[in-house]
Amino acid sequence: MGKVYFIGAGPGDPELITVKGQRIIREAGMVLYAGSLVPEAVIAEAREDARIENSASMSLEETDRLMHEYASKGEIVARVHTGDPALYGAVQEQARLLQEAGIEYEVIPGVTSACAAAAASSASFTVPGGTQTLILTRMAGRTPVPESESLQKLAEHNSAMAIYLSAGNPMGIQEQLLAGGMEPSTPAILGYRIGWPEEKSVPTTLEKLAETAEQNNFTRQTIFLILPGKDSDSESLLYDSGFSHMFRNENNS
Repeated sequence: MGKVYFIGAGPGDPELITVKGQRIIREAGMVLYAGSLVPEAVIAEAREDARIENSASMSLEETDRLMHEYASKGEIVARVHTGDPALYGAVQEQARLLQEAGIEYEVIPGVTSACAAAAASSASFTVPGGTQTLILTRMAGRTPVPESESLQKLAEHNSAMAIYLSAGNPMGIQEQLLAGGMEPSTPAILGYRIGWPEEKSVPTTLEKLAETAEQNNFTRQTIFLILPGKDSDSESLLYDSGFSHMFRNENNS
């Protein structure tokens, strides 16, 4: 019996995959990747004789059938997911089916877009003497969110936040965070297609978050970083990070 590896491919940049993840892709007899989110460059070093399939249009049953088929033949299967498999993926459902079939699997972590977006803008989630907490979350949509984890509730902590899968409603993000007590001047960064050739990092403030998203036509594949600074100083975090020149330019435009 072979083995299935769930690999976090990172945000898109093929150089941001882990060494281990890339090694498994090179060794695999079956490479199954989420083509709508994982660029082909990430899997470019797969074996010449490996079977490579884009899972974007496949059902859970179809992907499981392929993984089962190749693992049963003693092959390594590379199941390549965007970002980190532990965040907003479907690894649990796939892993459960593998367990039921007695197929061994392992998860290889990846760079999540929150970390990649912070790096792209030289920002920091934590501030000496200030917030020491980062909240990874999303707005409710087709996937519900517990009421206790609404953005308004989470905003009461005044901690740094990375908000995923919510590009369709930037005004909702803005309104809920303000209703939760965050300062309008709280620094924010909008990271669009981070890790891809067309990536953009646009600094703004919470009170201008929706306006900034609209101006840049960020309607999908955007992560929102909310970055409260020390002592509620609205610009301290971005100044400390070396990002202040972009912050000034955005405010003066």
